[in-house]
Amino acid sequence: MATELVNGPNMSMKSDCIEDDLSKMENGEASTTNSSCFSVIAEIFGTYFVIFAGCGSVAVNKIYGSVSFPGICVTWGLIVMVMIYSVGHISGAHFNPAVTLAFAIFRRFPWKEVPAYIGAQVVGSLLASGTLRLLFDVKTTAFFGTVPTGSALQSFILEIIISFLLMFVISGVATDSRAIGELAGLAVGSTILLNVFVAGPISGASMNPARSLGPAIIMNQYKGLWAYIFGPPVGTILGAFAYNLIRFTDKPLLELTKSGSFLKSLSRK
Repeated sequence: MATELVNGPNMSMKSDCIEDDLSKMENGEASTTNSSCFSVIAEIFGTYFVIFAGCGSVAVNKIYGSVSFPGICVTWGLIVMVMIYSVGHISGAHFNPAVTLAFAIFRRFPWKEVPAYIGAQVVGSLLASGTLRLLFDVKTTAFFGTVPTGSALQSFILEIIISFLLMFVISGVATDSRAIGELAGLAVGSTILLNVFVAGPISGASMNPARSLGPAIIMNQYKGLWAYIFGPPVGTILGAFAYNLIRFTDKPLLELTKSGSFLKSLSRK
């Protein structure tokens, strides 16, 4: 969810990238996190564990009935928070193609890195979904993906709304220097927890195309999948746009008022 969150399969290709990064380090050259192959690998690991824990709680609850709906909500919020603090300083902890796309559109992430990040997120989701199917021998009735309980259109609109809220919060804590960056993981994880509470019983509260695509492919269930592929990107783009409308400066309001530059900052934005 962008590098700013915490700081404000071709194996030969990976090996070449890693060797190149190590060479740069040995020569004292700074390697930019977003352009590093380590970032892509971190996205795979991060997305894998987000999907493994989140979707795993869904699968376990359907098979054994031991997690409960509130437990599923808490699991999603906690795993995202934990992985943000774990790899956020390496990859930015996007774990979500919709978030990556929104950051790129609003110039918070380089476009050249978008395909690699989205590919890593989908790979992580596929690997986690495959692991869950093998571990729990998941049947169709215990599908851990997202399927609309009502109409696909209802889920599509709901996904837009909750993805809007998610990206609005991410934009606030990840891209605004006035925010307390150390609390970004807690804020984003809490937002996901709340969204799952509200939308979980209706749409599954995906907010993430990779989260829905991985289980759908592994379990061969594609009902209403379009709502989860297109809804979250629309929501995150609108959420980032909305926050940029109210972001007038990178300086605290009190500092601007005292310096008399408040109107100037507004005119610049």
